[in-house]
Amino acid sequence: MKTKPAQTTAALAIEQPSADTLSLRLSGSWRIGERIPSIDEVGCQLSAMGSVREVMFDATHLTDWDSELLVFLTDLKGQLAEHRVELNPTGLPDGVGKLLTIASAVPEKSGNGGESPNDSFLVRVGKDTTDFFRTVSEMLAFIGGAVLALIRLLIGKADFRRVDFVLLLRECGADALPIVSMISLLVGLILAFVGAIQLMMFGAQIYVADLVGIAMVRVLGAVMTGIIMTGRTGAAFAAQLGTMQVNEELDALETLGISPIDFLVLPRLLALTLMMPLLCLYADLMGILGGMMVGITMLDISVVEYYEQTKNAIGMTNLWIGLFHGVVFGVLVSLSGCLRGIQCGRSASAVGQATTSAVVTGIVSIVVATALITVLCNIIGI
Repeated sequence: MKTKPAQTTAALAIEQPSADTLSLRLSGSWRIGERIPSIDEVGCQLSAMGSVREVMFDATHLTDWDSELLVFLTDLKGQLAEHRVELNPTGLPDGVGKLLTIASAVPEKSGNGGESPNDSFLVRVGKDTTDFFRTVSEMLAFIGGAVLALIRLLIGKADFRRVDFVLLLRECGADALPIVSMISLLVGLILAFVGAIQLMMFGAQIYVADLVGIAMVRVLGAVMTGIIMTGRTGAAFAAQLGTMQVNEELDALETLGISPIDFLVLPRLLALTLMMPLLCLYADLMGILGGMMVGITMLDISVVEYYEQTKNAIGMTNLWIGLFHGVVFGVLVSLSGCLRGIQCGRSASAVGQATTSAVVTGIVSIVVATALITVLCNIIGI
């Protein structure tokens, strides 16, 4: 007696065992390269029989399958959802049912295409306005959370690790000295060189020391240090917290009852805020050194003359204003980096976007804060 060979061609048979149930009998090989039945036949059957509420499967004659079957079932599931019909996967092979569940659990990415080209101008303005106010609300909520964390630290109820804080002090301070040295020295050199050309026309080249000293100590030292730390440390904060967000480590902390702001944000905020004034002082010295190099080599000013002129030009008021700039910039840069890191999405590309956003936010914050402090100092006459 000959055995009937197994069917190799993918086939789909539609049966209706009851008024509200549709049975799909899958047979043959459902692999890539095979002629796969179309789901349009199922859609036509559902439209013809409006009473169907469930679709079940019979896969006893299914000989082989791969991702082609999953694609068919995924498309079928979408079509069933349009007809408000439930898909019952119990008749499918175990592997198929599990993969279909996993595929359905992955959320659809949104926003990859940006704004719809069909949106009108008013719709785009409305969306941008909504996004702006939502961003402002999130920033205010984050700042409020940071303030509450600081209060909890002062009363001894914050989840604060001193070991992490010490490591962050080193990363924010000592590790940043090389790049701060180079940039500040070059800024002092450029500032002195540009000023010297103009002052030499009036025989007042000695005032290069005043120009470089006051500019660096009052504003430029802090601004340049702030920008450097935004690109270096603020971006690092965003990348670290963003990676933790992708790996669901922040969710794990919350599950354990540990506040991510107390445990992660507060040490970074305090470390950078404490280190920024010291880095500003160091940047001021390096900038003055750069100006002195130009004064000695180009303007024939002695070291003693340049030192005395700088000392007389720089007052304590300018020094305190520069240090105040440093404290403000430390707060802004650390908050920008941590905020964008916590707001990071769940994908690897989101970490890059969070890092870029942290740098942009930090630099914009520094420029705005500099303008406000300058206007405030002008109003109070210092």
